Amino acid sequence: MIRLTLRSLRAEALRMLLSALAVVLGVAFVAGTMIFVDGMRAGAYERAGTFDRHTDLGVYSAGREVLPPALVDRVRAVDGVAAAAGELTNTAGIVGAHGRPVLGFTMLVAIPTEDALRSYDVVAGRLPDRAGEVVLDAPTAAEQGFGLGAAVRIGATGGAARPYTLVGTVDVAGTARDVGGPFVGLVGPDALALTGERGYGRIMVAARPGADVAALTEKVRAVSGAEATVKSRQQILDEAVEDAVRNVEQFRMLLLIFVGVAIVVAGFVIANTFAIVLAQRTRRTALLRLIGATRGQVFRSTVLESAVLGLVASALGVLLGVALAAGLRLLLSQLDVPVTGVLTVTGSTVLTGLLLGTGLTVCAALLPAWRGTRIAPVAALTDAAVQPSRGAGRVRLSIGALVLVVGVAALAGAASAGQLLLVAVGGVLTFFGIVLFGPVLVPALARVFGWPVRRVLGTIGELAVSNTVRNPRRVAATATALVIGIGLVSAFMVGARSTKDGIERSVDAQIGTDFVVSGIGQDLPAALVGELASRPELGVVHEQRSTVVDDVEIRAAHPALVGRTLSGVLTGDAERVGPGQVLVHRELARARGWQVGSPVTVGGRSFRVAAVVTDDSPGGEVPAGHVIDLSDQDFAALFPAQRGYLAEIDPAAGVSPERARDAITVVLGRYPTVNLMDQGAYKKMLTGTVDMLLAFVTALLGLAVVIALVGVANTLSLSVVERTRENAVLRAVGLTRGRMRAVLAVEAVLMALVGAVLGVGLGTGVSASAMALLDRLGGDFHVVLPLGQLGLILGVAVLAALLASVLPARRALSRPVVEALADQ
Repeated sequence: MIRLTLRSLRAEALRMLLSALAVVLGVAFVAGTMIFVDGMRAGAYERAGTFDRHTDLGVYSAGREVLPPALVDRVRAVDGVAAAAGELTNTAGIVGAHGRPVLGFTMLVAIPTEDALRSYDVVAGRLPDRAGEVVLDAPTAAEQGFGLGAAVRIGATGGAARPYTLVGTVDVAGTARDVGGPFVGLVGPDALALTGERGYGRIMVAARPGADVAALTEKVRAVSGAEATVKSRQQILDEAVEDAVRNVEQFRMLLLIFVGVAIVVAGFVIANTFAIVLAQRTRRTALLRLIGATRGQVFRSTVLESAVLGLVASALGVLLGVALAAGLRLLLSQLDVPVTGVLTVTGSTVLTGLLLGTGLTVCAALLPAWRGTRIAPVAALTDAAVQPSRGAGRVRLSIGALVLVVGVAALAGAASAGQLLLVAVGGVLTFFGIVLFGPVLVPALARVFGWPVRRVLGTIGELAVSNTVRNPRRVAATATALVIGIGLVSAFMVGARSTKDGIERSVDAQIGTDFVVSGIGQDLPAALVGELASRPELGVVHEQRSTVVDDVEIRAAHPALVGRTLSGVLTGDAERVGPGQVLVHRELARARGWQVGSPVTVGGRSFRVAAVVTDDSPGGEVPAGHVIDLSDQDFAALFPAQRGYLAEIDPAAGVSPERARDAITVVLGRYPTVNLMDQGAYKKMLTGTVDMLLAFVTALLGLAVVIALVGVANTLSLSVVERTRENAVLRAVGLTRGRMRAVLAVEAVLMALVGAVLGVGLGTGVSASAMALLDRLGGDFHVVLPLGQLGLILGVAVLAALLASVLPARRALSRPVVEALADQ
């Protein structure tokens, strides 16, 4: 039986090719993910201690407070300490060679001046030794044309950009300091002055040669006090490795979700393939039983065949996985995501890929193999080779209908119940309902979509629709594989478009000016708003600031803008907000018994209530509606250190937007840590992450869709083999070659279209349920259908189906009619 099985597999290698392709793609996704993540993990271990190569001890703040500069001097004076230096990391901005800010998130770091603690790889020049000197990463210096000795203006939250002399360039690529943007290194005092920080994040300590590190640790701990924690070199490295690997593991778990989707789709394709192939071998299997083969032998023969197929396909999948991992690195680099490490192929990855692919193929073949053993030997003497298609049982259909109804109900009721878990459960149940009820649902939809085809194409359409629905379980299994991938892609597309629309509506409601100035990863510099307000070309200049005092949110407000976020004014006049006059929101007014004219104390000062208002914006750190709006002047007087990350600006009366923009640009030239945008650009900035995430997810889920479309081609190809004599008869009675191709093309399109429509419907339903829930929880989210993108999905599915029909059609027409009529 083993030799017979292997010969059979060789004889039908072409027939199993597409099934093997599904395994290859599934295993490639798994292997590629493991190879990519193993490389990232290895890179994480290598870079974890990059900047602590000479650090023997580290002093860290036990709480949120920073370590004062005076503590650095006290630690440095401890007997046994060779060097001590404070370190902080923050964000900054660089004014480029053309007077414009250098794009990208800029990391600013305080670099030790002691040689005993320096761990940076210098590309050119040297590290800074004194105030007024700076180093940049080599790529930024090259891109901006900065040479050694050049004056480079650096800015941070503390104020306007200041000139520093470039004394060197360093290589931070692949390290924890590589965040995708420029790198700036200054000496400690300069870093503190530029950022406005009052102290360091940690103190690095180098021990003298031969010093007892354990004893030194106790001395440093005694000097540092109870508010600081002293860590050994090993603790520092262990924590660095743990943080780096934790990030890699989280990324791995994300990728494994998409791996699971691809594997499930591949399982559907493989199971459907074996079901078709074994059904076509009915007479051969019955003949084996007639000459003495037992049911066990027939079953083991099929399992062996699936194991050999799975092993060969898995080996090819592992090889393809290397290329897939390289492609993933390229994708992330295009999305400006820093990727470290090199591609790493380990024995465990190869073994996992081989075992997974082989096991998946064998498991998918078990049920079809078991059904094949039930063929009676007498079937070899009958026409059992052409079995009538069997519909699904009543039990399966009843359970499927029930599960489908429950799933749809869960999606519809998730918002009312306020449970995000119900959205996920509803989506899963709806999918399984489609799977179980598919033998009824899929053929019915195929007939509906086939109605215009029959009207337009006549007999060709009738043949195509009849061929599509003649085996309900088969076409349901083929379409279901598409439902998974396209459903998830559609869910992300609808969710992303709805989220972007919600963000844009929020901007429209909260931003009532022509221009917006925002900090890049930090608050606005303290002097910026004052300089903007002093420009005669600018009218409204309002910095959005807030703070929380005694469970009440205190917000800065501008009389010209305050009405944009209010949904109603209950009593009083909202435009009277100004010096000594405040707006109180309804819920807080009710809780405190305040009304128009009531005295209100904020920060030790007394104010009067100008109006009681309502606001539909979601609450934050305080109970909903516990908000007081102060004028900009009053807020600045009470909370001078409180900064915001965004300022709204309108031109002065009679000033054109172009002149206003020029005036703002002149001021911002001294502040490289801020961006100037109009409302459209601000919306685009906020929604850019959504677009990036959607592109990443679509690229990963695209492989699952490809596997499902392979299933369409596979089903159609095997069906052509099954209908060899039938197709020959049609050709004998006058069906032309072109019409035969058209029949198979329409059949493929119907299968793909049904799966795609069900997938789009499922994905849209899941996203609609999630958006309704978010809207109920306090957001402003509604379902917005990206009709163009959803139409593109359907169009791609149809086009892919047409391409998938080419090889089966060629096979159907390759054999002479007389030879095909004699096929058994």
